Amino acid sequence: MRTETGHTQGVGGLVGTGLLATVAAVAATTVVAAIARGLGAELEVPADSGEPIPLAGVAFVTGACSLVGLVLAVALRRWSARPAQRFVQATVALTAISLVPPVVSGGTAGTVVTLVVLHLVAAAIVIPALAARLRTST
Repeated sequence: MRTETGHTQGVGGLVGTGLLATVAAVAATTVVAAIARGLGAELEVPADSGEPIPLAGVAFVTGACSLVGLVLAVALRRWSARPAQRFVQATVALTAISLVPPVVSGGTAGTVVTLVVLHLVAAAIVIPALAARLRTST
Protein backbone atom coordinates (compact mmCIF):
# COMPACT_ATOMS: atom_id res chain seq x y z
CA MET A 1 0.00 0.00 0.00
CA ARG A 2 1.15 3.49 -0.76
CA THR A 3 0.80 6.30 1.68
CA GLU A 4 0.22 9.88 0.74
CA THR A 5 0.18 12.69 3.28
CA GLY A 6 -0.20 10.18 6.07
CA HIS A 7 -3.34 8.50 4.76
CA THR A 8 -3.38 4.86 3.80
CA GLN A 9 -4.21 4.53 0.14
CA GLY A 10 -5.65 1.21 -0.87
CA VAL A 11 -8.69 -0.98 -0.73
CA GLY A 12 -9.29 -0.06 2.92
CA GLY A 13 -9.38 3.63 2.07
CA LEU A 14 -11.68 2.96 -0.87
CA VAL A 15 -14.03 0.90 1.29
CA GLY A 16 -14.02 3.57 4.00
CA THR A 17 -14.81 6.27 1.48
CA GLY A 18 -17.53 4.10 -0.05
CA LEU A 19 -19.14 3.41 3.31
CA LEU A 20 -19.11 7.11 4.23
CA ALA A 21 -20.56 8.02 0.84
CA THR A 22 -23.23 5.34 1.30
CA VAL A 23 -24.24 6.75 4.69
CA ALA A 24 -24.32 10.27 3.24
CA ALA A 25 -26.41 9.15 0.26
CA VAL A 26 -28.85 7.25 2.50
CA ALA A 27 -29.26 10.29 4.74
CA ALA A 28 -29.64 12.70 1.83
CA THR A 29 -32.18 10.64 -0.10
CA THR A 30 -34.21 9.95 3.03
CA VAL A 31 -34.35 13.67 3.84
CA VAL A 32 -35.23 14.57 0.24
CA ALA A 33 -37.98 11.92 0.19
CA ALA A 34 -39.37 13.20 3.49
CA ILE A 35 -39.37 16.78 2.21
CA ALA A 36 -41.04 15.70 -1.05
CA ARG A 37 -43.67 13.78 0.89
CA GLY A 38 -44.22 16.84 3.09
CA LEU A 39 -44.72 18.93 -0.05
CA GLY A 40 -47.38 16.52 -1.30
CA ALA A 41 -45.52 13.97 -3.44
CA GLU A 42 -47.35 10.69 -2.94
CA LEU A 43 -44.38 8.39 -3.64
CA GLU A 44 -46.77 5.70 -4.79
CA VAL A 45 -45.92 3.45 -7.73
CA PRO A 46 -49.09 1.96 -9.27
CA ALA A 47 -47.15 -1.00 -10.69
CA ASP A 48 -46.18 -1.95 -7.12
CA SER A 49 -49.76 -2.18 -5.77
CA GLY A 50 -50.02 1.56 -5.29
CA GLU A 51 -48.62 1.38 -1.78
CA PRO A 52 -46.59 4.38 -0.68
CA ILE A 53 -42.84 3.86 -0.69
CA PRO A 54 -41.77 4.10 2.97
CA LEU A 55 -38.79 6.25 3.91
CA ALA A 56 -37.09 3.10 5.18
CA GLY A 57 -37.52 1.65 1.69
CA VAL A 58 -35.84 4.69 0.17
CA ALA A 59 -32.98 4.32 2.65
CA PHE A 60 -32.61 0.58 2.05
CA VAL A 61 -32.57 0.79 -1.74
CA THR A 62 -30.15 3.72 -1.67
CA GLY A 63 -27.84 1.82 0.65
CA ALA A 64 -28.01 -1.40 -1.34
CA CYS A 65 -27.34 0.29 -4.68
CA SER A 66 -24.53 2.38 -3.20
CA LEU A 67 -22.88 -0.77 -1.86
CA VAL A 68 -23.15 -2.35 -5.31
CA GLY A 69 -21.29 0.71 -6.59
CA LEU A 70 -18.63 0.18 -3.95
CA VAL A 71 -18.18 -3.45 -5.00
CA LEU A 72 -17.84 -2.28 -8.60
CA ALA A 73 -15.21 0.27 -7.55
CA VAL A 74 -13.21 -2.37 -5.66
CA ALA A 75 -13.38 -4.74 -8.64
CA LEU A 76 -12.31 -2.04 -11.09
CA ARG A 77 -9.47 -1.00 -8.80
CA ARG A 78 -8.23 -4.56 -8.93
CA TRP A 79 -8.79 -5.40 -12.59
CA SER A 80 -8.77 -2.18 -14.60
CA ALA A 81 -5.85 -0.11 -15.81
CA ARG A 82 -8.05 3.02 -15.52
CA PRO A 83 -10.42 2.27 -12.64
CA ALA A 84 -11.66 5.82 -12.00
CA GLN A 85 -12.51 6.42 -15.65
CA ARG A 86 -14.22 3.04 -16.04
CA PHE A 87 -16.09 3.51 -12.75
CA VAL A 88 -17.50 6.86 -13.84
CA GLN A 89 -18.47 5.48 -17.26
CA ALA A 90 -20.21 2.45 -15.75
CA THR A 91 -21.98 4.28 -12.95
CA VAL A 92 -23.20 7.14 -15.12
CA ALA A 93 -24.65 4.56 -17.52
CA LEU A 94 -26.21 2.62 -14.65
CA THR A 95 -27.66 5.82 -13.21
CA ALA A 96 -29.21 6.67 -16.58
CA ILE A 97 -30.71 3.20 -16.79
CA SER A 98 -32.03 3.51 -13.24
CA LEU A 99 -34.09 6.54 -14.29
CA VAL A 100 -36.19 4.49 -16.70
CA PRO A 101 -38.37 2.60 -14.16
CA PRO A 102 -39.58 5.73 -12.34
CA VAL A 103 -40.41 7.41 -15.65
CA VAL A 104 -42.44 4.45 -16.95
CA SER A 105 -43.95 3.50 -13.56
CA GLY A 106 -47.25 5.25 -14.13
CA GLY A 107 -46.81 7.28 -10.97
CA THR A 108 -47.95 10.86 -10.60
CA ALA A 109 -45.69 13.62 -11.85
CA GLY A 110 -44.67 14.37 -8.26
CA THR A 111 -43.74 10.76 -7.64
CA VAL A 112 -41.77 10.45 -10.88
CA VAL A 113 -39.87 13.70 -10.33
CA THR A 114 -39.11 12.75 -6.72
CA LEU A 115 -37.84 9.29 -7.64
CA VAL A 116 -35.66 10.68 -10.42
CA VAL A 117 -34.26 13.32 -8.07
CA LEU A 118 -33.55 10.63 -5.43
CA HIS A 119 -31.56 8.61 -7.95
CA LEU A 120 -29.60 11.68 -9.01
CA VAL A 121 -28.92 12.79 -5.43
CA ALA A 122 -27.49 9.40 -4.51
CA ALA A 123 -25.39 9.29 -7.68
CA ALA A 124 -24.13 12.83 -7.10
CA ILE A 125 -22.80 11.79 -3.70
CA VAL A 126 -21.44 8.29 -4.33
CA ILE A 127 -19.94 8.53 -7.83
CA PRO A 128 -17.64 11.53 -7.27
CA ALA A 129 -16.49 10.26 -3.86
CA LEU A 130 -15.51 6.83 -5.15
CA ALA A 131 -14.06 8.16 -8.40
CA ALA A 132 -11.86 10.59 -6.49
CA ARG A 133 -10.67 7.82 -4.17
CA LEU A 134 -9.95 5.57 -7.15
CA ARG A 135 -7.80 8.31 -8.68
CA THR A 136 -5.68 8.58 -5.52
CA SER A 137 -5.49 4.92 -4.58
CA THR A 138 -4.04 3.40 -7.72
